[in-house]
Amino acid sequence: MIKHQISFNNPLTHFLDITIIIPENKEQELYLQLPAWRPGRYELQHFAQKLRGVTASANGQAIPVQKVTKDRWLVQAGGADKLEVRYSFYARQMDGGGSWLDEEQLYLNGINCLMAVEGRELEPQQLQLAIPDNWQIACGLPETERHTLQAENYDQLVDSPLIASASLKKETYTVANIPFHIWIQGDCRPDWERIKEDFEAFTKEQLAVFGDFPVADYHYLNEILPYRFYHGVEHVNSTVITLGPGELLMTPALYKEFLGVSSHELFHTWNVKQIRPKEMLPYDFTGENYFRTGYVAEGITTYYGDYMLARSGVFTAPQYFDELNTTLQRYFDDHSRQHMSVADSSFDLWLDGYKPGIPDRKVSIYIKGALTALLLDLQLRRATDNRENLDTVMRLLWEEFGKKGIGYTEQDYEQLVLRIGGEEFKGYFERYINGTAPIEDALDEELHFVGCTLKAEENAMLTERLFGFKTVADAQTTKVTAIAPESPASTTLRVEDELIAVNGRKIEQNIQPLLADIDLSQGIELTLFRNKQLRQVQLRPSQQTYYTKYSIAKRPDATDAEKQNFKLWLKQKF
Repeated sequence: MIKHQISFNNPLTHFLDITIIIPENKEQELYLQLPAWRPGRYELQHFAQKLRGVTASANGQAIPVQKVTKDRWLVQAGGADKLEVRYSFYARQMDGGGSWLDEEQLYLNGINCLMAVEGRELEPQQLQLAIPDNWQIACGLPETERHTLQAENYDQLVDSPLIASASLKKETYTVANIPFHIWIQGDCRPDWERIKEDFEAFTKEQLAVFGDFPVADYHYLNEILPYRFYHGVEHVNSTVITLGPGELLMTPALYKEFLGVSSHELFHTWNVKQIRPKEMLPYDFTGENYFRTGYVAEGITTYYGDYMLARSGVFTAPQYFDELNTTLQRYFDDHSRQHMSVADSSFDLWLDGYKPGIPDRKVSIYIKGALTALLLDLQLRRATDNRENLDTVMRLLWEEFGKKGIGYTEQDYEQLVLRIGGEEFKGYFERYINGTAPIEDALDEELHFVGCTLKAEENAMLTERLFGFKTVADAQTTKVTAIAPESPASTTLRVEDELIAVNGRKIEQNIQPLLADIDLSQGIELTLFRNKQLRQVQLRPSQQTYYTKYSIAKRPDATDAEKQNFKLWLKQKF
């Protein structure tokens, strides 16, 4: 058994001291590998940059350690029976995928800092924590002794984050004899009865989709922070959610986000942790695991996260439509939908999937993935007269791939959809998954099936509608943040221009009221700073409008049959 020991001297420095004890060694040369990335965020993160002072010893004597790549070490073991490797790790990243140490808690994602002993990853792994006696541990791993956790193998070890502190709060609800533990670290006043009722409702709905649950228990590890934050990461039988500010947890706006991210991460227990792309079964932590099905792994999960809240009655239909409309607007405000398919964007996650990148290059697998999932769900319902839907697809993915430990390919997924819906669904993949065809007309047509429509309305923001540019303003500046291609602004403005005045009148977070008092058909003169140089530019509206606002709404003329379709889709009255 490989043992990993964690301790610390001064938590205010954020440094953890880590020792790996390697028994029964028979190798002359031993390699240690630290992950270069973590599941749930498909980009290289180079965790090794947070390690310090890697040393090794055998029989009380130091032995040579040589770094051979950015995150791989060679230990000259010399056949010694027992080895010890020591190093320090800087735990000061408070988000869903990081680690944090201070005087109040230890929050640890093992994938950030625990090395694999190459060739022995399948052996049992033990994690021993030298922490204060009164600290409790929240983790998906069993605690075999006080402050000692046991994993079946290295993958399970690093896929089981933990929070240890003296101030953890915990409640448990049970669905289908499966315990679901909700842990909270941080200052807040949770309404536990409401939380458990809502969580139980969406958990039941998700279990109904798949029929059974992949693991014996589940842990929501919540870091509730004193500042605004939102992030969640899935794990084999747990999730870490970082959310704030804590004093607003039960207010409608933040509680909605709490429910949404929790439902999303729970759905990942099936979709991606078990129903996994072939390219990532098993995970290769040494480098990129390229795959083209991010629209399944993340897009479908994004769709189901909120959809399950509506189907379980936790969200009303208007609340659900509010979330859908936010997704729609994010999609239509981003012109990258015209340039890269969602499948190609999945592949390019490893390049620039988690940062803005250059304008209009790549589409979001989360946003377009969710909308193409909605489209597919409705198309399957129409094509099969409500006999089949996206639930059928997910259940079959679980039964034929996830439950059997078989990774699926993009061809497997397409063929499964064609089996359910027919050959006509080839066009869905050609146009909307592997192509960049506009989605508006198809989505509107399928929404009619459930008595709804995709509404397109002119943008009320004059800068966006008439001139094609977006701004962000604070007390000091108004800056250009986005420009619509082929718009009047595209030939006169650039991103990061600092707007000073319109028609000679100073802009003070009031550009819209100023424009409302001007005859815009004659154009406007903008004064701005660009590279610290003062400039004046002329803008004239064209015959087009830009940044159209899209929303989903019920149709007043919906038929009784369409209203029944709506009820079958959302499990709510029309």
